[in-house]
Amino acid sequence: MIAVVGSVNRDLVMICDALPLPGETVLASGHFESPGGKGANQAVAAARLGAQVALVGRIGDDDAGRMLVEAFEEDGVDVSLIAVTGSAPTGLAVITVDRAGENTIVGSPGANLLVDSADIADAGSLLRAASVTLLQLEIPLPTVTDAANAAGGTVMLNAAPARPLPDELLEAVDVLVVNRAELETLAGDGDPAAAAQLSVPTTVVTMGADGAAVVTGDVVAVFPAPEVDVVDTTGAGDAFCGALAAAFAVGMEMSDAVSRAVVAGALATTAFGARSAMPMAEELEAALDR
Repeated sequence: MIAVVGSVNRDLVMICDALPLPGETVLASGHFESPGGKGANQAVAAARLGAQVALVGRIGDDDAGRMLVEAFEEDGVDVSLIAVTGSAPTGLAVITVDRAGENTIVGSPGANLLVDSADIADAGSLLRAASVTLLQLEIPLPTVTDAANAAGGTVMLNAAPARPLPDELLEAVDVLVVNRAELETLAGDGDPAAAAQLSVPTTVVTMGADGAAVVTGDVVAVFPAPEVDVVDTTGAGDAFCGALAAAFAVGMEMSDAVSRAVVAGALATTAFGARSAMPMAEELEAALDR
């Protein structure tokens, strides 16, 4: 079982030729709504690869929240620990994607900011029993720390969005996943080797088209990414994290787990929307065999 504690969002995606500059207005060639949120995306990514997944989080008492719960159920994610609040709307992210697949994102957390210690207490038995607890930083930092401390299995933290982290949280983490910008926030340098100074046993640094690096002590191992036709990079890191957690949940070695996660992340960039191209298990296996 994988326990994911994190955010649930509705995404509003704008497709543009180029990302707007400060003070500039651009016209989109199209737009659409889709499910999102780092916690939610990572839960779905793991579930699509066959993992048993439960999500701990909050939504508003609104149509967006109900739509998102239906989407989770379609992907087989356990929603019994998603709380509904009437005091804040379901989280919203506005995403702009350019013709190269790069994006900018502005998030309004809404109900995600209300995920608290009571939610972690309610999920106590799940967190103690889960083989992997997967966390991110789109909910309050004290709640993330509480969840890490309550976990009975491997604690995996995707330290995104980037922010400084307290020692109490880092000391509870077994596997830290960051991109180069997030690593620079934590270690002062985006070079994967800089992760050696962090107080976590293993750091995985995602590097986009360059793949990922695994840093254990002073040893850095690089895992290349396959070449794909990139359409939208939104959700690629979440696909990576979900695939990594799914591999850990079945006892896979780090090298094999990261090799799979790199391919899952690459496949997720091949369609618009954070979840549109997140692979199912058979799709990932086929890509690995190529």
